[in-house]
Amino acid sequence: MSQMARHFNKYQCSILGVERVPETETDKYGIVRPLPFANRLNNVESIVEKPKPENAPSNLAVVGRYILTPRIFDLLAHIPRGAGNEIQLTDGIAALLAEEQVLAYEFSGRRHDCGSKLGYLIATVEYGLRHPELGDQFRDYLHLFGCRFDGSAPADG
Repeated sequence: MSQMARHFNKYQCSILGVERVPETETDKYGIVRPLPFANRLNNVESIVEKPKPENAPSNLAVVGRYILTPRIFDLLAHIPRGAGNEIQLTDGIAALLAEEQVLAYEFSGRRHDCGSKLGYLIATVEYGLRHPELGDQFRDYLHLFGCRFDGSAPADG
């Protein structure tokens, strides 16, 4: 978020955090159609929610990091319900594009996908191991099950 905040401070427009995903996974994310703007930064020409791979405008996925101008709230108040009979943020961003510049920033760093069960578990273990008060005890607990933290498999296979 701090990377995105620097760009917001410079350009004073909405910023979407994006990450390149395998083309086969575009149907899990909002996907942007980018127009080059600056290093790791693109103008968003359009955005579509969970397109099939053959219909995706790119493989730049919006991954839950947003800095949005206040105008988004006015737009969302008038957006009809979309997929799942819910108001879709993607629809609001699409409406915002008609009025304001929106940028997509390919941030650097690691992202945890807590929207999936496996991603949530991975994030919990990684953060637990780094916790200043509990990390050593948690590591000891995991060692009881043969877990090693050098990328190898447990001792009993």
